[in-house]
Amino acid sequence: MLEQLAGLAGLSARRMFGGVGLYCEELFFGLIDNDTLYLRVNDDNRADYTARGMSAFRPYADRPELSMSYYEAPADVLEDPAQLVSWARRSVAVAMAAGKLAGKPAASRPGRAGAPKTRPQR
Repeated sequence: MLEQLAGLAGLSARRMFGGVGLYCEELFFGLIDNDTLYLRVNDDNRADYTARGMSAFRPYADRPELSMSYYEAPADVLEDPAQLVSWARRSVAVAMAAGKLAGKPAASRPGRAGAPKTRPQR
């Protein structure tokens, strides 16, 4: 699948939670789980997926009500590398619009490991 996305500049893949996360530069835009490609969606492109009967990524089999903003890529899109890159670019734009940059150091996010700890004064 990564070969088909080679036309997407800055593409990288990282193992995560038993699957593979797809990044364009540092933007997390897709994932591969059980040999299925899921791409990031929002209100601008979700209808492209639902109109084709594609389903949302559900990370927990025992909790089907929990889904994420990633939808399965249609089979015909997977078979056409140019079309796949086009759909992936739209998902990158969705990730960019959401402002979700991956790879930020934990110390820069409050309440995370590595962040400076403060104690209340007595």
